[in-house]
Amino acid sequence: MRLSTLSRLAALAALLGLAAFSLPAQDQSSDDVAAAARKAREQQKNAPKPKKVVTNDDIPSANTSAPASDATVAKANEKQDSGKADEQAADNDPKSEAYWRKQFKKAHDKLDESGKELDILQRELEKDQIQYYPDPQTALMQQHNRSDINEKTAKIDAKKKEIESLKQQLSDMEDDMRKAGGDPGWAR
Repeated sequence: MRLSTLSRLAALAALLGLAAFSLPAQDQSSDDVAAAARKAREQQKNAPKPKKVVTNDDIPSANTSAPASDATVAKANEKQDSGKADEQAADNDPKSEAYWRKQFKKAHDKLDESGKELDILQRELEKDQIQYYPDPQTALMQQHNRSDINEKTAKIDAKKKEIESLKQQLSDMEDDMRKAGGDPGWAR
């Protein structure tokens, strides 16, 4: 018993001795790091400034070097305003090509977006049909009522009806365009 107590005290004394030797070494290394940081800051202060890089934005262009007269600017603005007014009138006229192309573009965009959404819903349904549930309780509940699959199937059916409705609207728009005297090529 006495021997184990003595050996414990000797081990404790050895550890304390090692700890006392390691403390000055740590202080010296932290002093070296601080000195290196001070030296780096001084070098940064003394470093030359970077030169300015000239870009295209700094060089004046040929168009800006000659000032335009007020009359020229006013005429350009009038032409631009009248061009916009003509475009707006053409977009609202049901006999113009621009009107029909704009209407068909909106309809085709809606149809494309709905088709993409339908594709995503179908992929999610396929994934749910082969879904593995690590929790046996959840797996049993899903086998019994399949609520998530039924919800996705209902969403897919609604999206299919929406797509059929959009296709019917496109067909009706084509008929309206023909009645208004439009070219069938405007629908593309």
